Amino acid sequence: MAHKSDIEIARAAQKRPIQEIGAKLGIGSDHLLPYGHDKAKVSQEFIDSVADRPDGKLILVTAINPTPAGEGKTTTTVGLGDGLNAIGKKAAICIREASLGPCFGMKGGAAGGGYAQVVPMEEMNLHFTGDFHAITSAHNLLAAMIDNHIYWGNALGIDERRVMWRRVLDMNDRALRDVVTSLGGVANGFPRQTGFDITVASEVMAILCLSKNLADLEARLGDIIVAYTRERAPIYCRDIGAAGAMTVLLKDAMQPNLVQTLENNPAFVHGGPFANIAHGCNSLIATQTALKLADYVVTEAGFGADLGAEKFMNIKCRKGGLAPSVVVVVATVRAMKMNGGVAKADLGAENVDAVKAGCPNLGRHIENVKGFGVPVVVAINHFVTDTDAEVQAVMDYVAGHGSEAILCKHWAEGSAGVIEFATRVAEIADAGIANFAPLYDDDLGLFEKIETIAKRIYRADEVLADKKIRDQLRAWEEAGYGNLPVCMAKTQYSFSTDPNLRGAPTGHSVPVREVRLSAGAGFVVVICGEIMTMPGLPSKPAAMTIGLNDAGEIEGLF
Repeated sequence: MAHKSDIEIARAAQKRPIQEIGAKLGIGSDHLLPYGHDKAKVSQEFIDSVADRPDGKLILVTAINPTPAGEGKTTTTVGLGDGLNAIGKKAAICIREASLGPCFGMKGGAAGGGYAQVVPMEEMNLHFTGDFHAITSAHNLLAAMIDNHIYWGNALGIDERRVMWRRVLDMNDRALRDVVTSLGGVANGFPRQTGFDITVASEVMAILCLSKNLADLEARLGDIIVAYTRERAPIYCRDIGAAGAMTVLLKDAMQPNLVQTLENNPAFVHGGPFANIAHGCNSLIATQTALKLADYVVTEAGFGADLGAEKFMNIKCRKGGLAPSVVVVVATVRAMKMNGGVAKADLGAENVDAVKAGCPNLGRHIENVKGFGVPVVVAINHFVTDTDAEVQAVMDYVAGHGSEAILCKHWAEGSAGVIEFATRVAEIADAGIANFAPLYDDDLGLFEKIETIAKRIYRADEVLADKKIRDQLRAWEEAGYGNLPVCMAKTQYSFSTDPNLRGAPTGHSVPVREVRLSAGAGFVVVICGEIMTMPGLPSKPAAMTIGLNDAGEIEGLF
């Protein structure tokens, strides 16, 4: 079989009309709001109508720390969903929408790969159904209304030095991290320093992904703390009067999007917070809806299990009353070799010793996920260069950690390449052996929650935070926010805050640079090390190779 690119495979897909995909889950066409022929939003009315049904089994797909070799977490999520359907199970998948930032930056897209993809791939990676634009607009409407309130006399007494609400853009643009606004004289308002975050780091994104319905969404938007007075009293979004208009802008974005895999199985694609700077999970409403409609729901959480899975368990499951039946940790032989010190250019050559040297990163993730009381299966995402001896080395290592690893060939073969894996995952989910619990209780102090994650997940010796940060956390506790979970913002490339520290490091410290209260979303964001909430583009961005060919088709998304 000649090797086709992901986009060539996606373009050749035999897509079915979206009404047929909806019918597989029992969603009538009158409850689908179509966006073209191959994507649709599911109505809130329908979602409400299935609320009393029992839930299916929830399967989380996570991974080792990402390497430039690629791990294929979304690819495995899609492959497993197709595999479960292929063995006669009623399964749906839930993934996040793609941000334009990495699409034009490093990655060039995020819809799976090979013969395990979600389509329409090009639309999903670009504007899709406009959800991210709506979130960007709602967020920036609030920013404009805050500045406008100050301009027209500042009746609320906002301290201009303490406006917390930054602006957002769905693009990697380092020039906007730190800016001064309102220059140019009296007519333009009062100059102040502010900055931009990427849309996926917006609290509005987090709120959309954690809200039950439009009423809940509006209440949470109202709870956003946007500024403080000189006396340090909080000013809320509802004080500015923006929550209603923001909800109007988000009305359609709140509805989950239904699309399909290459094998015409249902896929919900909704919401998209990054896992390194935000909570890293698709929307609660999409996951909960899927659980009412399918017997098995396969979902993913971003980056390594130290970020995405931790936040899935401690934030999403806690907020939504969810409990995974089984967790899949994705690993590749290539990534094990990179963790074992092999350069990217040399990954093609067999090196069993390097595989073994890199396995402790995988072992650490297995131990961490088991710490939540859930069984773990390792998916070895197969690459053609993998040798039998290398694959066996990973299997033996995982067996030594009391779990099992199964070779998965969904990238090359679609569902046919994951029959054994899908069968085993379903068996474990059905066995009901999970005894899920979050890592910490609601009533633990905020700093203690940060320490718990740093020590138990990152295996750090200590958390470094100066007095200003500790005082801020204490002030939030006194104001009634002490029961919130914490959302760690740190590099995805390492268990530590040093992106170059691969493997399974110990003896390191976690420096906390800043804390931000997301009162509407319901968590405290803890910014560690050098992580930025507005990424930059690489020296040769993917955008340089994206364009239209002579047939008017998109090239360069992959």
